[in-house]
Amino acid sequence: MKDSFQTLKTLNTKSGTYGYYDLTELERKGLAEVSRLPFSIRVMLESLLRNEDGYQVTREDIEALARWQPDPGEINVPLKLARVILQDFTGVPAVVDLAAMRDAIKAKGGDPKRINPVVPADLVIDHSVQVDAFGTAYAFFYNVEKEYERNKERYLLLKWAQNALENFRVVPPGTGIVHQVNIEYLTKVVMTGKRDGLTLAFPDSLVGTDSHTTMVNGLGVLGWGVGGIEAEAVMLGQPYYMLAPKVVGFKLYGELPEGATATDLVLTITEILRKHGVVGKFVEFYGPGVAKLSTPDRATIANMAPEYGATMGFFPVDEETLNYLRQTGRPEELVELVEAYTKAVGLFRTPEAEEKIRYSEYLELDLSRVEPSLAGPKRPQDRVPLKEVKKSFLAHLTKPVKERGFGLTEDQLQRKVLVKRQDEEFELTHGSVVIAAITSCTNTSNPSVMLGAGLLAKKAVEAGLDRKPWVKTSLAPGSKVVTDYLEMSGLMPFLEALGFHLVGYGCTTCIGNSGPLPEDIAKAVEEGNLVVAAVLSGNRNFEGRINPHVKANYLASPMLVVAYALAGRMDIDFTTEPLGFDPNGKPIYLKDIWPSMEEIREAIRKTLDPELFKKEYSKVFEGDERWQALPAPTGELYQWDPESTYIQNPPFFEDLGQRKVGDIRGARVLLVLGDSVTTDHISPAGAIPVKSPAGQYLISKGVKPEDFNSYGSRRGNHEVMIRGTFANIRIKNLMLDGVEGGYAKKLPEGDVDFVYNVAMRYKAEGTPLLVIAGKEYGTGSSRDWAAKGTYLLGIKAVLAESFERIHRSNLVGMGVLPLEFLPGQNRETLGLTGYEVYDILGLEDLKPRKLVDIVARREDGSEIRFQAIARLDTPVEVDYYKNGGILQTVLLNLLQEAKAQ
Repeated sequence: MKDSFQTLKTLNTKSGTYGYYDLTELERKGLAEVSRLPFSIRVMLESLLRNEDGYQVTREDIEALARWQPDPGEINVPLKLARVILQDFTGVPAVVDLAAMRDAIKAKGGDPKRINPVVPADLVIDHSVQVDAFGTAYAFFYNVEKEYERNKERYLLLKWAQNALENFRVVPPGTGIVHQVNIEYLTKVVMTGKRDGLTLAFPDSLVGTDSHTTMVNGLGVLGWGVGGIEAEAVMLGQPYYMLAPKVVGFKLYGELPEGATATDLVLTITEILRKHGVVGKFVEFYGPGVAKLSTPDRATIANMAPEYGATMGFFPVDEETLNYLRQTGRPEELVELVEAYTKAVGLFRTPEAEEKIRYSEYLELDLSRVEPSLAGPKRPQDRVPLKEVKKSFLAHLTKPVKERGFGLTEDQLQRKVLVKRQDEEFELTHGSVVIAAITSCTNTSNPSVMLGAGLLAKKAVEAGLDRKPWVKTSLAPGSKVVTDYLEMSGLMPFLEALGFHLVGYGCTTCIGNSGPLPEDIAKAVEEGNLVVAAVLSGNRNFEGRINPHVKANYLASPMLVVAYALAGRMDIDFTTEPLGFDPNGKPIYLKDIWPSMEEIREAIRKTLDPELFKKEYSKVFEGDERWQALPAPTGELYQWDPESTYIQNPPFFEDLGQRKVGDIRGARVLLVLGDSVTTDHISPAGAIPVKSPAGQYLISKGVKPEDFNSYGSRRGNHEVMIRGTFANIRIKNLMLDGVEGGYAKKLPEGDVDFVYNVAMRYKAEGTPLLVIAGKEYGTGSSRDWAAKGTYLLGIKAVLAESFERIHRSNLVGMGVLPLEFLPGQNRETLGLTGYEVYDILGLEDLKPRKLVDIVARREDGSEIRFQAIARLDTPVEVDYYKNGGILQTVLLNLLQEAKAQ
């Protein structure tokens, strides 16, 4: 490695002597005003200094980033990350790709053992558990058994990877949610590593295959979600190429008022930032209010960066970070190193240091103005104050669908369905809450809201209240520590009394693993075509995500999840209407059972102990007896089972090195889509319908519908996933009037069929395909299958008004061309319908962000000519596109290196 600016120094601590690259030296030498750079930019700059090799990272790269300005222009940053984190939904296809790469390199005469993570990678299995059983002490054991039964093939692949791949660890099922495990155990905040006989200290940094990787930003750690495709490239030693972002400075001041929670704060921040517009930007929090927030509160805010659209929501390291490391049982020598290193290198937050920083844009929030809130019914940024939820929900029932309403008529509003059970009967109607789930990484990492939910449950039980019988309740914590402190506090029995029994340690409801509704409830919802609701402590509530029977979904704090389980309906005003009545008929209001901040703080003081974290994480990679009993495959190559319906060798490397890039001619439009189409709409997710192409494929393989499992669990089989791409029940192809769901029109014939079937007919004819979309195309989770499925359907380009950051780069990573309309133009202004035949010209001599010519020929012979921006943003992305994707580029480079040797 080079050290052009002579910034390598040594740091002496009680635990030893470390080498480090001193950012502040650049300022002393007059090369950069480091003290005026946002902390997040400083972390990136340190990575460049430490990894300068004159090839992937050059002196010029360092100088360009060191000169970062509030309006940075186009600064290409070849970022080298310290590690990679994966979860099993997105991690399994990454492992499948690595196994396929081993096959591909061997077929070309290379050494399969060269395919290993160069950068350390951890995979946490947390996305596979589903809420089948609930409301009983047996629920956890039943759900874990079902998880292993459904996912054995996938888990065998992961155990093979753990044994066959170097630098790769797996956290087995039943441990916790990836992001909570990350902040509570995996991150060290400051990493160490050997180089040239010297132990270096440097900031932790990572990319992850889940968009909520940003949670770790709450500890001053640089990290965000990327597609599995990009994560694999980083694992294999490639820099993560990005443009230096604008950084929005978000000042926090004041204190949260009594009754407001971290969840209410993050929903408020999400609303503010979505309105401001922060896509592709960093958000860095500063101001006196930051010191008032615990690290779990900061992590709650950082977690939801994908919901407010930022690349990151960053909280620099400070005294509270050190406190959190001690609270979670980290060794004292690590805490000492974190403090000494971050202070030495200028990465430790103080009020004096904050005053010097220049940000690109400025926002602020008085924490005392935060009030109890929910978000919904269809998007996480649509915050509704608790006092207005009833009014808002009733208004959404009749609002047009295009305004995110449900479009009910006056007659439809009156629908009610009687449900009879052996010992009771009740009515379901619009607004009945059928799911109340304490779930997800966002909130279950935060003791204040988890113990708050327990205290509220205790007061509710003592007041004689109970959940409504139609509500499916669940408790899915992010780590075992949560149940430890709930039990130690004596609050778990009260949660269980209201049906909030442990159902698993995993994401569950927030990612669509809510499991089926009880049969009589599902039948009533279908019979009345009811708009029923879910209330969950998650971060995602897009249409069709939580449960196929549930149209209205609201994000809320764990405390409000319990409250809505007691109320059983959305059309209630908690400020004026009682939750229920005690045995004497006295009305009980939410304010009567809401715990005070002091009660919550006292519960935290009594129960949160570093020893809990040490105990639960002491054997984190070992797993339970089920994991240990799995027969782990061995060998440098994975033995593919042609009969498997979970794991198949993907066709991504079949034409390795043979791709010829040229103009796209004679393309047909497969789908025309509107604004804010999410990766949930594009990527296969949730349940697999029997009549869908994926369901019919599984039936043809002898799989019974009850054994379909979810799309997420079958991400290792491209045959299932391609059939589920663009198959979401709520997607709207604007070429089809009044039709909802994954359908397309075959042209010129004009007949309508499933997207997959239409795409395969075009493929058989050799017709390239195009997707046309509006603004913010690809918003949502970092789903690599949204890009992989697009590629396998034969879609050569996506033409949109704007792209979400992760999905755009994923498309490039699969060799699909993202095209962006010129400012002021879109499908409507140009008069495009999707019935035209398209030529996309000028692709043979591509350069970053080149203007390409597009000719759209109508049926009557007339033409629409316009230009679009090829969103290949860097020279490296141009290479990726030319080679057919990131992984193909890595393989070709490895083969060239082998030949050179």
